[in-house]
Amino acid sequence: MAVVSAPSGAALVLVYQTGVDPAGAPITKQRTLNNIVYNASNQAVYEAAYAIFSLSEYTLLDVYFRRTDELTNEE
Repeated sequence: MAVVSAPSGAALVLVYQTGVDPAGAPITKQRTLNNIVYNASNQAVYEAAYAIFSLSEYTLLDVYFRRTDELTNEE
């Protein structure tokens, strides 16, 4: 039995700041963009995230490139 993996999808997750609470802590939100090219380079994804947020009034805090693999058991 061998378990094999196959790419099944990728998503870009953007964490951004929308303001601060009364105590001064940042208020953050998260947006996920699905159907990202699985084999896109990290550099391309990072640059795309910042290009998207250059059009926004909010500050981009974190960028995550989430790749998903499907695992199957081959017999």
